[in-house]
Amino acid sequence: MTFKEQIQQGIPNILPQKAVYDPAINHAPKRKEILSAEEKKLALKNALRYFDPKHHAELIPEFSEELEKYGRIYMYRLRPEYRMYARPIDEYPGKSLQAKAIMHMIQNNLDYAVAQHPHELITYGGNGAVFQNWAQYLLTMQYLSEMTDEQTLTMYSGHPMGLFPSHKEAPRVVVTNGMVIPNYSKPDDWEKMNALGVSQYGQMTAGSYMYIGPQGIVHGTTITVLNGFRKIKQNPEGSLFVTSGLGGMSGAQPKAGNIAGCITVCAEVNPKITKIRHEQGWINEVVTSTDELVARVALAKANKETVSIAYLGNVVDVWERFDQENIKIDLGSDQTSLHNPWAGGYYPVGISFEEANDLMANNPDLFKEKVQETLRRHASAINKHTAKGTYFFDYGNAFLLEASRAGADVMATNNIDFKYPSYVQDIMGPMCFDYGFGPFRWVCTSGKPEDLQKTDTIASQVLEELAKTSPSEIQQQMQDNIKWIKGAQENKLVVGSQARILYADAEGRIKIAEAFNQAIAKGEIGAVVLGRDHHDVSGTDSPYRETSNIYDGSRFTADMAIQNVIGDSFRGATWVSIHNGGGVGWGEVINGGFGMVLDGSKEASKRLASMLFWDVNNGISRRSWARNDEAIFAIKRAMQVEPLLKVTLPNIVDESLLS
Repeated sequence: MTFKEQIQQGIPNILPQKAVYDPAINHAPKRKEILSAEEKKLALKNALRYFDPKHHAELIPEFSEELEKYGRIYMYRLRPEYRMYARPIDEYPGKSLQAKAIMHMIQNNLDYAVAQHPHELITYGGNGAVFQNWAQYLLTMQYLSEMTDEQTLTMYSGHPMGLFPSHKEAPRVVVTNGMVIPNYSKPDDWEKMNALGVSQYGQMTAGSYMYIGPQGIVHGTTITVLNGFRKIKQNPEGSLFVTSGLGGMSGAQPKAGNIAGCITVCAEVNPKITKIRHEQGWINEVVTSTDELVARVALAKANKETVSIAYLGNVVDVWERFDQENIKIDLGSDQTSLHNPWAGGYYPVGISFEEANDLMANNPDLFKEKVQETLRRHASAINKHTAKGTYFFDYGNAFLLEASRAGADVMATNNIDFKYPSYVQDIMGPMCFDYGFGPFRWVCTSGKPEDLQKTDTIASQVLEELAKTSPSEIQQQMQDNIKWIKGAQENKLVVGSQARILYADAEGRIKIAEAFNQAIAKGEIGAVVLGRDHHDVSGTDSPYRETSNIYDGSRFTADMAIQNVIGDSFRGATWVSIHNGGGVGWGEVINGGFGMVLDGSKEASKRLASMLFWDVNNGISRRSWARNDEAIFAIKRAMQVEPLLKVTLPNIVDESLLS
């Protein structure tokens, strides 16, 4: 069968042979035992819904074995034999260009070079899933190959509920992930519902088909590191940034450190992912002992090198050893997946990676105890360094939140706030999000590197023109992004699809998108998918990250994210998504995303102008109402540009009247 025929058949009538487990692939850890005997039967019944009853007797023992061995039913047997990658859009079967673009994006999320655990359909973060099982993948791709531009595919936590009649201006796909009743958003609730096959954790861009490999976060991390050094008034050259994690998102940190021009030490416990990141060129060197690391960092400091060093081991050992050796850490953070602390997101110090995985699955209570002990040690070592002048920030991965729950010394004197800021509070919020700057990204669906080069040039030209008349308040952001896009090719950021990211405000996003659409209309480039990380101005309500710099008491509300995805859906998005979970944990955040296909048409031009303006200014409005000065400036400027925009502005109270 050809690739197109395999896509069109969906779940095959004749079952393929049982799959052989491939130990060379980076697999998800075994999930904890959480289902009762009756619930295991229910999980099997739920999985068998996808198959003709004639196959049930054959599949029951196989799915039972998967559930026992891995804690989930992945249906490995149905994993396609064809190579998983983002093909040029014309290689996909279908009646809708928009649907073909979505297939392109889905396959990119599951590309072996992109996905963290590709056989378990997990893109990043340890549990950020595109689908719960391979039957869902096959059925979804079949639906996309059949649908017209007058249908909408409805996705329930990875499950394709079906194609429904709609209209050309409606989204082609509407995605929800993990949208459970609020009282059922504890970690064990996710474990149980995911094991039953009824809900999944879509992370941010995994379950919404908008992940573009580590590049997506390289840019944001570069901006963060650059501004971190600016905040402490220090040149990155010869300065040391220490952090941990080399997964799908955290793997961006060493590359970002190189672009910023500092020395980066990034610890990682997983040998496979460390090897992958080294082979991909995202890190320069790998060391396996703290003795070697100490010597290498001393040399790098003496020579003022720009170098990224992966330490294969636990980051706690790094912090503690550097304290003993009195090695000055200038910037410090952590980007392990602490939103997922009990299932592979963070590993205890003092035991091997293999021992920890065994403990996680077979003695979860002891594993949790050791993780919390490690968090206390981790925080204690950080405190010693900050006393010597290190600037430490929480990278929005729930490090401080989980450390506080473990009883670590991370609370401020008021015992309400953390003693260290979120990077959004100190850096990204006031410097970027409040002004409307956030992660605008695009994918060239032709798969041609030359198309990406052309879009880089177009975006650079647009930004340079805008910078000529931009107010002084946003000149730093403009110049950072002009420098970024000009160096994008030489930094070799592409992993998977031909994609790019930069930070832009509403005006920048609209003008870049319109320039792309015109280039498509002229036949200069193929169709382009627009999107963004949910980690943005408007898409996410996350009290410990994206909205941590909201101080009017509303940071635990989620109106903005819900309004965002509803507004995008009727203003022209090709697909929309809304998730519970995101990058800081199940029950800790609500985030919305979108994708938009540009095809060179006048209709696409209208859609991009309407939707992108709303997508950004919804968030600026909320931040303005919270009395954030930068957002008040930005929304006033937006109202001057667009007469139809009328936003309620806050009146500021004289603090002396309240004393």
